[in-house]
Amino acid sequence: MDKGIYCLVFNNPACTEQVGALGQLRFARGWHVYIGSALGSGGLARLSRHVSLSRAKDKRPKWHIDYLSCSDLFELRYTVHALTGDRLECRLAEALGEPSIPAFGCSDCTCPSHLFYRRKNPHDEIISAFNRLGLVAITTTMKNRDCSKGII
Repeated sequence: MDKGIYCLVFNNPACTEQVGALGQLRFARGWHVYIGSALGSGGLARLSRHVSLSRAKDKRPKWHIDYLSCSDLFELRYTVHALTGDRLECRLAEALGEPSIPAFGCSDCTCPSHLFYRRKNPHDEIISAFNRLGLVAITTTMKNRDCSKGII
């Protein structure tokens, strides 16, 4: 099973969403980037789970990011992932920096957040951050809720 790290990249209108124990959160219109780890036993199958959840909309959320994936207001536009056995998701989060949504998706580490906001499509910034970590980034776009490998 391939292991690695990944980003889920959503586009959304200005909105408020209930996010588990974090409560009601306000989100600015634009792009939100979630950074996750796929180093567990399922490896990058976790990424497939997130994509599936964003399509189904009728599953119960488990993690913070699931609330956005299940929302009709957050459209998963593409994912970026890289193969690695190293725990680099916190370094990737640090590379993206601010602005972020405090305490989102980082209950198992000391990062301030694993969800980041951008006004414009952050694809080039994400690829650059992966490259600075010595990782080969793979982008998968979502078209009509179907996956296809391609360029943004």
